[in-house]
Amino acid sequence: MDSLDHQLIGLLRNDARLSVAALAHKLQVSRGTVTNRIARLEDQGIIVGYTVRLRPDAQPNEIRAWTSIAVEGNETRMVIASLLGEPAVAELHDTNGRWDLLVGLRAANLTELSTVLERIRLIKGIQSSETSIHLQTYRV
Repeated sequence: MDSLDHQLIGLLRNDARLSVAALAHKLQVSRGTVTNRIARLEDQGIIVGYTVRLRPDAQPNEIRAWTSIAVEGNETRMVIASLLGEPAVAELHDTNGRWDLLVGLRAANLTELSTVLERIRLIKGIQSSETSIHLQTYRV
């Protein structure tokens, strides 16, 4: 990836709905260049999809939480596979330090969050976990 690819990805991260013409204008290249680069980045698996970001307060009744997980031994891949199958998992990050994984959870209410956490606790390979409920966002 070169500088133009990084600039293109930056623009798409900020607004994935920008047209090819708008991207070409902002990057000062042709529409064909933008189209070819996006296709190449998708083919290489660098761009794997596009999404919608909501304002943090767009779903005010949704419960969001972060669960930090310590994994037993070499069970990380198995734990990740299990977590990816959990519908409430909105984000999953590999990390360093005290915890091996950081999981972003979304639930309709506290009862649903409790049920999700019960399912997560049953995943083989999880040594320990700690969950914090997200209260407010100050910057995204």
